[in-house]
Amino acid sequence: MKPWIEAIHAYVPGKSAGADGKPLIKLSANENPLGTSEAALAARAKAPAGYPDPDSKALRAAVGEVHGLDPARIVCGTGSDEILHIAAQAYAGPGDEIIHVRYGFAVYDIATRRCGASVVVAPDRDYGTDVDALLALVTEKTRVVFLANPNNPTGRWIDADEVARLHAGLPSDVLLVVDQAYGEYLLDGQDDGGIALATDHGNVLVTRTFSKIYGLAGERIGWGYGAPAIIDALNRIRGPFNVSNTGQAMALAAVADRDFVRRARDHNAAERARFVECIESLGNHGLRAVESHANFVLVLFQGALKAETAMAAIADAGYAVRHLPGQGLPDALRITIGTAEQMDAITHALREAAKAAS
Repeated sequence: MKPWIEAIHAYVPGKSAGADGKPLIKLSANENPLGTSEAALAARAKAPAGYPDPDSKALRAAVGEVHGLDPARIVCGTGSDEILHIAAQAYAGPGDEIIHVRYGFAVYDIATRRCGASVVVAPDRDYGTDVDALLALVTEKTRVVFLANPNNPTGRWIDADEVARLHAGLPSDVLLVVDQAYGEYLLDGQDDGGIALATDHGNVLVTRTFSKIYGLAGERIGWGYGAPAIIDALNRIRGPFNVSNTGQAMALAAVADRDFVRRARDHNAAERARFVECIESLGNHGLRAVESHANFVLVLFQGALKAETAMAAIADAGYAVRHLPGQGLPDALRITIGTAEQMDAITHALREAAKAAS
């Protein structure tokens, strides 16, 4: 085994069962509680057999139409994870460095080590991206900067001015990857400018996924948008038949169902606000909700109630949430926004646990 592979800690997915093996309702993987659109489900049954279209031409055309993008500058992947991995592989290797923010998406570390590059972690600013801290770490060895916006697992977001300032401070031979996995959850008028930067510059790649708001996590579909030279590089090393027939068919139907996307976004915004209000009411017990622009909330436990105790109480209520000590967050839980009933159950469990710990 290569030493840089041996240094990788394998990705650990969100749990779906308690310590005793009891199945739990998953609020640990940031899935859409509304499921997926009926149009996408109907399309699954009509998907052909045999090898899929290796270039996902129809899907790229549909994504381009929805977002006003040139399909020739779009690449599809096995989830956006594949695109993140091959972006690192295409532009970095042994002796190079890749930067990401502290509390960034766990795949960035894996993608960096997988290609033999060195991981450089920038300090955060209150669990979010600090542009100045990122830029201060850029050296002649820097090849890629990963930016999750909104960030996972903290939910924080930086606006277009800050993203543009980050890009402007990078050398032209450094690739800026703007990971917008939760971009569809932003409210009207919120735009980090990543797609505009990718349109106008040769060193910006934007990635998105069908796993979150579209509810197609099981099909593993993502896409990236960038300059022709970037897309050419990624097409050289991506899987040759990387998006399945069912995945392409379902994504094609899902991206066209704008009503479903709006309903999911509106539901998330309403339930997230209600959940944050409940957490804030427990502030006297040391609970804090980090500001989130995604479909989850990172809850900090800074009082008598500890994260592990809270997670056990939530599990007793029948739900799995995400504890992330491996990412430097031992005193926090990332809780996916579910249905109204599910969020009521979570808040009740937290309230009772906080009282018991006081």
